Amino acid sequence: MDPISQGVTGAALAAGFATPKQTRPALVAGAVGGMIADLDTLIRSDADPLLLLDFHRHFSHALIFIPIGGLIAALLLWPLLRRRLAFRQLALFTTLGYATAGLLDACTSYGTHLLWPFSDARIAWNVVSIVDPLYTLPMLVLVIWAARQTRPALARAALVFGLAWLALGWVQRERAEAVQVALAAERGHRIERAEVKPTLGNQLLWRSIYRSGGRYYVDAVRVGIGSRTYPGASVAVLEPDRDVPELPAGSVQSADVRRFDHFSAGWLARAPQRADVIGDLRYAMLPTSVDPLWGIVIDPANAERHVRFENFRTLGQDGKAAFLAMLSGRDLP
Repeated sequence: MDPISQGVTGAALAAGFATPKQTRPALVAGAVGGMIADLDTLIRSDADPLLLLDFHRHFSHALIFIPIGGLIAALLLWPLLRRRLAFRQLALFTTLGYATAGLLDACTSYGTHLLWPFSDARIAWNVVSIVDPLYTLPMLVLVIWAARQTRPALARAALVFGLAWLALGWVQRERAEAVQVALAAERGHRIERAEVKPTLGNQLLWRSIYRSGGRYYVDAVRVGIGSRTYPGASVAVLEPDRDVPELPAGSVQSADVRRFDHFSAGWLARAPQRADVIGDLRYAMLPTSVDPLWGIVIDPANAERHVRFENFRTLGQDGKAAFLAMLSGRDLP
């Protein structure tokens, strides 16, 4: 999730194990521990744009790396907090904060290498959006309150709220999946693989993607008191070893397409308006759209150079109106 959510979650867990006197330094230690794993974003290369995707949420988010990350955070904070905490206490709080980083990110749809080096699978539980103010803001208020009152119980209350919100996301995901299955059955489609994921900042409106008969079908599913579907578009499945014949086998860009396929958990498709863009179908500005939020740009004339990575985050007034209508359960404008 975003750095504020990571820091608040780490702070809440760390301070939950503190005494009243330790509350404030524990909050600082847990917040730094919760955020420091995302320093993996510094691993990047101008020549190879996919290097960042290869290593973001990689080894630094693995369960096995937690004690190492906690120790690094403690060493960084020791000059600042050595008069407030013994080093053993500081390391405990930073490690508790660091332990939340990979687990919280795995609750999103981006994918996290929790089991590295034993598995290269990208784990994504799809129960909360990458940015969700309804998760972050109540926890932030409770954590600030805990700091002002030096009451660890308030930090524990923040943690309980966060866990309850994630549990609600799990329930909502199961409901959205049931609607997705029913929708595919109505169309006479056999689902070969499928995912549902929350849209930005809420747990009401979900993006539904499933594969059937060589195509991906994308729809919006709203699950409130009842449920409602908004039919979307479909696009042909892209198989890297079959559907990019313009790139020579063994070329740098051919390998990049396979790397991007791994990052995207196999959800690849050509952008409808640009044949040179291979997109990650998991994300779009609208939950009914097959226009990708990001993708790679291939250039067969320069196949030995790395692909470009581009974002496509434009959403006009019509798109905003459509999103708000789906979020509120109204008819599309």
